[in-house]
Amino acid sequence: MKNRAVSEKPGFFRSKEGGSVVAIVATTVLIIMKMVGSLLTGSIGLRADAIHSIIDLSGAVIGLVGIKIAARPADQGHAFGHGKAENLAGAIIGVFIFLAACFIAYEAIDRLISATPIQMIAAGIYITVGAIVINLLAAWYGLRIARATDSAALEATSHDLLADSLSSVAVLAGLVIVAITGNHIFDTIVALAVSLIIFRTAVITVSQSIGSLMDKRLPQHEEEIITRHLAECSDVVGFHALRTRKAGSERHIDVHVTVPSEFTVSRAHEICDQLEEKIKHNLPNSRITIHVEPHGYHG
Repeated sequence: MKNRAVSEKPGFFRSKEGGSVVAIVATTVLIIMKMVGSLLTGSIGLRADAIHSIIDLSGAVIGLVGIKIAARPADQGHAFGHGKAENLAGAIIGVFIFLAACFIAYEAIDRLISATPIQMIAAGIYITVGAIVINLLAAWYGLRIARATDSAALEATSHDLLADSLSSVAVLAGLVIVAITGNHIFDTIVALAVSLIIFRTAVITVSQSIGSLMDKRLPQHEEEIITRHLAECSDVVGFHALRTRKAGSERHIDVHVTVPSEFTVSRAHEICDQLEEKIKHNLPNSRITIHVEPHGYHG
């Protein structure tokens, strides 16, 4: 009997597409809030945060496109499916995040030179608090769905939202300090700090996505699950040449197993089916190729 959690299709708002749509809506609201706050106060920190959210929105849209492409079934031109579209989307999102960091740093340095004062600081503080709450909720929701569906693109979008919430906390701290001290340089310092936070997020996002595009092996704990099932099978004499990789949310596993030479083809096939079922139960969305060799074979 198949596991219900694996076999049943989740509702829209528990799917990768639903998580992406929520991220897009939340980010659109954040952009409006932060742009209004930036216009009211003249805060470069809030402007930097608004620019970050615009990059978030672009990334969320790219992520949704990547998810939809990755969901397409294998065809004549793509025999292994379209899973890597998610990883490519994640890499593109990472580049957008990096560009945002560079632009914010430039704006902060320009403000430091011009020394333009901030107005209506209280309004900026209230808007930033609201933005933080929305950001955290959207990031938490997105990460929860990304981990449940194993979506590289949605995880990249959610990490971007989380970085945005951290930058908003920095902006809030800067505005509070400016309100207390009257020294506007703290707003610029916060904007520079935000650019560093965003840059770090860009590096992490790009490295993770490129790792999958370069067919990086599965995490060690996942390979240990595979080897444990192979070792526990009493009909398997041994195994070797284990190769793993990931394409979007799909795991690709290739391994050679050795069975007693007297086993029939039918019996060997049954063993492979049992192994595949056990591995897929613990590692959903796996594509497994098992090469069977008779014991004593040295080809």
